[in-house]
Amino acid sequence: MERQGLHGDISIMQKLYYEYHLISSGAEKKVIRLEIDPGTLNRIVDHKEPLPDWTRLEAHQCSHCPLGKEEHPHCPVAGSLVGLVDHSDDFMSHDDIRMEVYMPERMIAKDTTVQRAVSSMLGLLVATSSCPHTEFMKPMARFHLPLASEEETIYRATSMYLLAQYFRRRQGQEYDMELQGLVEIYRNLAIINRAMATRLREICSRDSTVNAVVLLDLFTKTLPGTIEDSLREIKYLFAPFMR
Repeated sequence: MERQGLHGDISIMQKLYYEYHLISSGAEKKVIRLEIDPGTLNRIVDHKEPLPDWTRLEAHQCSHCPLGKEEHPHCPVAGSLVGLVDHSDDFMSHDDIRMEVYMPERMIAKDTTVQRAVSSMLGLLVATSSCPHTEFMKPMARFHLPLASEEETIYRATSMYLLAQYFRRRQGQEYDMELQGLVEIYRNLAIINRAMATRLREICSRDSTVNAVVLLDLFTKTLPGTIEDSLREIKYLFAPFMR
């Protein structure tokens, strides 16, 4: 079936989804299914009830937000977190759980903590919201890697960004090989994370979602100042290309 994608017609073979199973030590299970439109890479959301007040755009609106409340009464990122907040508020952040993630290509399982599992889902939800500052992360959402390490995220983020510059160069557009644009992207994400943490502190009865945002924010705040050092550490992997 042909469908309009981000930059033209694409062939869609199957629906893109990530299904997180959070299993507590007492065998209690929470299942959170995140479906992504394969063409736009926006999350498919079916809100049967009005969004809560804490998702309204003006409620701790980000300082760099380009949206207006007339056309966007609710923050796209906050709105995407409603279901996750409802599920994860039953857990404490340091509770040990078994996390299983089912996706079209494979299943990934790991024993971890609630805050780590929720942080992994948060990264996906933020990237697939319609926030103008997060749309740059959609390629990473398409190839989502649950519980990615800092080294893996550095590799994926820089690879994604440099591939985007390749496509820009092929189209005759200006391109950036010094990663300055990537630094700016992560600085903008850090602002969003802080605003989301403020919103969630006001409505979450437990700390799992708030701590997950804080965990996610630790990386977004440190990456802009550490990209060069982090890439230097993995340079050895590319030795065959340097000969």
